[in-house]
Amino acid sequence: MARPARDNPGVICPPPLIPLAALAGGLVLDWLVPAHLLQILFGLPTRLVAGGVLVVAGFALMLVGSRAFAAARTNIPPWKPALALVTEGVYAYVRNPMYVGFGFVTAGLALALASDWTLVFMVPAAIVLHRGVVLREERYLEGKFGAPYRAYKAAVPRYGWPA
Repeated sequence: MARPARDNPGVICPPPLIPLAALAGGLVLDWLVPAHLLQILFGLPTRLVAGGVLVVAGFALMLVGSRAFAAARTNIPPWKPALALVTEGVYAYVRNPMYVGFGFVTAGLALALASDWTLVFMVPAAIVLHRGVVLREERYLEGKFGAPYRAYKAAVPRYGWPA
């Protein structure tokens, strides 16, 4: 008996775990091998304000992105089937607002906590998120929605800036 085709993108792990791992690994390494670069470059008030702005902006992006999914009655977790192609609201400007939000939150926490290593770990985390989640989602959505998704992909930048 043939296995039914999987109706999800087959991401490598729940996407929030990737920036969370960067943050956790960075904080551990900050404790073991402190660099203090952020503390030298920026005073505490600057770090807290700038970090707070990034965290708030990141959570706002994640919130409006998830609300757009809820309004379209489609699943947020990428291990569940996509029920609709969401192109309205924030998705008219950026294809992955929730993932951009993860980046803002992680960078904001790194800045506020003066976690130099978290900023370093954000680079491999971004690569893992891009290859292990985003590219898989794009292949899946193109297969599921075809021409409408290809048109959307051509018109809207992946992360909010032109490719």
